[in-house]
Amino acid sequence: MLLCSSGYLYSEALTMASVVLTSFLIFICITLDCYVHCQKPPVVNVGVVFTFDSVIGRAAKGAMEAAADDINAEPSILKGDKLNLLMMDANRSVFLGAIAAFQVIEKEVVAIIGPQSSGTAHMIASIADGFQLPLISFSVTDPTLSASQFPFFIRSTQNDYSQMAAMADLIGYYGWKRIIAIYVDDDHGRNGISALDDALAETMSMISYKVAFPPGANLGQITDLLNKSKLVGPRVYVVHVSPDSGLPIFTIAKHLQMMTSDYVWFATDWLCATLDSMSHVNQTSLPLQGVVALRPHIPQSRRQKDFVSRWRELHRKGLVSSWLNAYSLYAYDTVWAVAHSIDAFLNEGRNITFSFNKKLFDLNATALPLQKLKTFDGGSFLLDKLLQTNFTGLTGAVQFDTDRNLIGGAYEIINVDKAELRRIGYWSNYTGLSIEPPETLKQGQLVHSHLDQKLNNVTWPGQKTEKPRGSGTNPLCSSLQICAFWGWSLQSQLQRASEKGCRKCLVIVAPLRKSSAWIYLRPFTVEMWCTTAAFFVLIGVIIWILEHRINKHFRGPARQHLITMLLFSFSTPFKTKQETMSTLGRIVMMIWLFLLMVITASYKASLTSILTIQRLSSPITGIDSLIASRWPIGYQVGSFAGNYLKESFNIPSSRLVSLGTPEEYERALQRGPSNGGVAAIVDELPYVELFLSKHAEFGIIGQKFSKNGWGFAFQRGSPLAIDMSTAILKLSESGKLQEIHDKWFCKSGCAIQGRHQSDPNQLELSSFWDLYLFFGALMVTAFLVFIIQMVWQFVQYKRKQRELSSHAFDPLTARCFQVIYDFLNFIIEKEEAMKKMFKQSDNPEPQES
Repeated sequence: MLLCSSGYLYSEALTMASVVLTSFLIFICITLDCYVHCQKPPVVNVGVVFTFDSVIGRAAKGAMEAAADDINAEPSILKGDKLNLLMMDANRSVFLGAIAAFQVIEKEVVAIIGPQSSGTAHMIASIADGFQLPLISFSVTDPTLSASQFPFFIRSTQNDYSQMAAMADLIGYYGWKRIIAIYVDDDHGRNGISALDDALAETMSMISYKVAFPPGANLGQITDLLNKSKLVGPRVYVVHVSPDSGLPIFTIAKHLQMMTSDYVWFATDWLCATLDSMSHVNQTSLPLQGVVALRPHIPQSRRQKDFVSRWRELHRKGLVSSWLNAYSLYAYDTVWAVAHSIDAFLNEGRNITFSFNKKLFDLNATALPLQKLKTFDGGSFLLDKLLQTNFTGLTGAVQFDTDRNLIGGAYEIINVDKAELRRIGYWSNYTGLSIEPPETLKQGQLVHSHLDQKLNNVTWPGQKTEKPRGSGTNPLCSSLQICAFWGWSLQSQLQRASEKGCRKCLVIVAPLRKSSAWIYLRPFTVEMWCTTAAFFVLIGVIIWILEHRINKHFRGPARQHLITMLLFSFSTPFKTKQETMSTLGRIVMMIWLFLLMVITASYKASLTSILTIQRLSSPITGIDSLIASRWPIGYQVGSFAGNYLKESFNIPSSRLVSLGTPEEYERALQRGPSNGGVAAIVDELPYVELFLSKHAEFGIIGQKFSKNGWGFAFQRGSPLAIDMSTAILKLSESGKLQEIHDKWFCKSGCAIQGRHQSDPNQLELSSFWDLYLFFGALMVTAFLVFIIQMVWQFVQYKRKQRELSSHAFDPLTARCFQVIYDFLNFIIEKEEAMKKMFKQSDNPEPQES
C-alpha cells in the first residue's frame, strides 16, 4: 500500500515537472522569436525596378543612389538605420520586369520604386497588391494606372491627364482644330493619346488621324506611316512616345520634307527629358527646329542648385553617364519620400515583419518556390504614411492628392530654336497658359480664362515667326474643284449621305396668284407710291411759287393758297388745260405732264398684267392643297424629290412628271394641268431660285416642307469640313452670304424666304429714278432762277427807294431781319403792284411848298 502510494506521488510529480518544463520552453521560444522579429532592423530594404540603359534610367539611377547616400548620412532620419536600395534591371521587358519584382520581394523589401514603363507598371502593380507592398513610380504617366484598380500604387510624378490638358490648351491657343497624333502602340501611347482626345474634345478640336508605330518599329515602317499621314490634310502633329524611341521620327520627317514652314510639331514631355539628358553638342545635330514641347515645371530652389552643381562634378569625373532631367529629380525625391514614410512608420513603434502567404502554400501543383515569398505585414500602414508625405524636395512640395498623384500639374512650354531650348510660357491647371510662373500667381485670385492666355513668340519650323496654317490639301484632289451643274451627277455617291440627313429644302413652284383686295395699288411698290405722292405735293408748291405774283388763280388768303396748291397738283392728270402764265411755270408743267404720261401708262400696263395673271393662276397654296388637287406635279429628273413625294405623301406615280431642263419647267407651268402641263413643280430651293431669277412670272408657293438643307460631302476626318463650316458661318454673320445670294439669284425676281417679297409685276422706284431725278433737278433750277429774279428786282426797288428817301439807306447797316421781311413782302405782292411802285419811283409827284 505504501509502495503504491509512493509510485502515484512520483508519477504526479513527474507530470507536473513536464508541464513546467514545456511551459518554460514555450516561453523561451516566444521570447526568442519576439527578440528576433521585434528588434529594430539595422537595414531596411527597398526594391527598385527600372531599365538601367535608358534615357530615364541613366539619369535616375545616379539620382537615387545620391538620395540614399544623403539619407544614410542624415542622422535625423531613420536614426542610424541604413536604407538599402536593391536595384534590378527590367531590360525594357515586361516579363523581365516582373521577374525582377519577384527577386526584390524575395529579399523582404518594404516598398518598390519604379518601374518606368506603363506595361511593366501594370504587371508589377498587381504583384505589389498581392504582397501588400507600396509601389511608387517616378516616371509612369499612364493615366489608367489608378488607385481604384491598384490600391498600393502611388505616382510621384505628373500623369498624362494634366499633360494632355496642357497640350489641348496649347493647340487651342493657336486655333487649330484638327491634328495628327504619333505614338507607339503600347499602353503608354494608347492611353496617353486617349487622354489627349478627351482633352481636345473640350476645346472643340479632335484627332483626325492616328499614326501608331509598333514597339521597336524600324526606320522603314516609320517612313511609310509618316508618308501616309501627308495625304490626310492636317499638318499639326503631336508626338507622344518614349524618350528612347522618338528622335528618329524627326530625322525621317526632315527627310520627307515635313519639317518645313507648312508643318507644326508638338511633343509631350519625353522630348525635353531626352534633350536635357544630352550634351549641348549632341543637341545641335538634331533636326528639331521649331518644335514646341512640354516639360514638367520644377521651381528652382537653393537645394536644387546645390544638387545640380554636385551632379555636374560627378559627370565631369565620369561617375555618372547622363545629365539631369526632370525624372532624375523626381526619382531623388521619391527615395526621400519612402525614407520619410519608413521613419514615421518606425517612430510609431511598428515593426517590420513578414509572414508567409497562405495562398502561395496552397499551390502544391507547381515546382516553383513561390512559398518562399513573404507578405509585408505593415504594408497598409506604410502606405498610409506615404500618402501623408509632406516635405520640400528638389522638385518643390512633395504631396499626394486623393487619387495618389503628385500635387502640382504645371508645365513649361519649350520652343526648340536653333538647338536652344527657349521657354515661351507656362501652363497649370488653374492659370492656363501664361508667361508668368504659376507660383507667382495666387491661385485664389486668378480666374482661368482662355481669353486671358498669353505666350511669347514662337519660331516655327523653317525659322518662320508667322503661325503656319496647319492644314494642307490632298494631292489627289488638285486643291478644291467646284462644279456647277444642272442635274444630279453625284446621286449614287451621295445617296447614303442624303438618306442620313443631308436632304435638300424642297419648295413648290407655280404660276403666281394675286389677291384681288386693293389690287389697284399693286402696280406700284410702297416706295413708288410715296415718291409719286411727294412729287405731287412738290409740284403744287413750286407752281404756286412761280405763279402767285402774276396768276389770279393763285391769289387770296393763306387758306386759299393751301387749297389751291393741293387741288392744282392732284387734279393735273385730269385737266385738259392748265392755267399757268409764267415761262418757268409752263416749262415745269410740260416736263411734269410728260412724267405723268409715262407713269400712267406704266401703271395701266402693270395693272393689266396683274389682272391677267390672276385669271390664269392656279389655286395652289401649299403642299396640302397640291396633294388634294389630284393635278400633275413636276419634278427634276434624277432628283430624290420624286421618290420623296411617293414615299412621304403617298402621291401615285401617275401624277408625277419628270422634267429635265429649265425650258421644260417653263413650258409645263405655262400649259397648266388642263393643257398637258403641270399644276406645280417640286424641286430643291437653290435650283428653284436659279430658275426664278430668269422667270419672274412664277414663284414659290407656301413654305418649305423638308427639314434639312444643303450640305458638303467630305472624306471622314477631312479638315475641309470644319474649314468650310467656319468660312460659311463668317460669311453669314458678316452679311456677305446674303449679298452673294442676292447678286447671283435675285437679279429680276427672287423668292427670298423670311422677308417681304416684291411682286414681279410691280413697278419699283428703281425703274423711274432717272425721270424723277431729272424732274427734281428741273424744279430746283426753276426755283433758283425765280429767286435770282426776285432778288434782282428787290435790289432795284430798294435803290429807287433810297434815291427818293430824305435819308440815306445803307443795306449794310440795315437789320437783317428787316431786310428779309421786306424781301418776303416784295415777293408776295402782285406783279402789277410792283410795276406800279416802279412807275411811281420813276415819275415822282412834285411836293408843295
